[in-house]
Amino acid sequence: MPGKVASVVLAAGAAIRFGGRKQLALLEGRPLLEHALAVAAASGTDLTVLVLGAYAEEIEAAVDLGDARVVRAPDWELGRAASLRAGLAALPDDVEAALIGLGDEPYVSPATAARLLAGRRPGLAALRASYAGRPGHPVLVERELFARLESPGDRKPGQILKAAGALLVPCDDLGTSVDIDTRAQLEELRAHPPAQVPDQSGRPSRTSE
Repeated sequence: MPGKVASVVLAAGAAIRFGGRKQLALLEGRPLLEHALAVAAASGTDLTVLVLGAYAEEIEAAVDLGDARVVRAPDWELGRAASLRAGLAALPDDVEAALIGLGDEPYVSPATAARLLAGRRPGLAALRASYAGRPGHPVLVERELFARLESPGDRKPGQILKAAGALLVPCDDLGTSVDIDTRAQLEELRAHPPAQVPDQSGRPSRTSE
């Protein structure tokens, strides 16, 4: 399908369960957020938008942002839907779809993004990576769905995606969307990182390399 596709990385939360500043916690020698940005950069999209909120100044100073454009969500305290709203609203008019990822999922594979991008077709408003049959990330949404996600009312983004007929795309063979909510989970990943996952060429590769 024609038109530009943007990666949108959501990393605006205060990470209360983690104890704060999760974006800067080190994993394999790099801030956690850098892993997600590296995946976005390798995903084959045309640009990357990073949505920040809590600790924004500290994060911008400490993380290698690459070519990502930073957007600050003014109402990030309202949750992920507010961050998503800010990210979508910041996209240029010529962007026809957005690939949504989270800043605390370091082992998503760029090959997963490639699979979603290859699945785009007219009449399909969204595709969502699934693992063991459960919806995960990234999520690819077409522009026709932007307005509903930017003005969700009482509905959560997941509910809007389901109502729009989002297609689940199995990606178990390409990695994992395990997210990090607590320091204990981070320590577990440090001690037992996931097995290697294929890159876009199909060769085994760490997403953090």
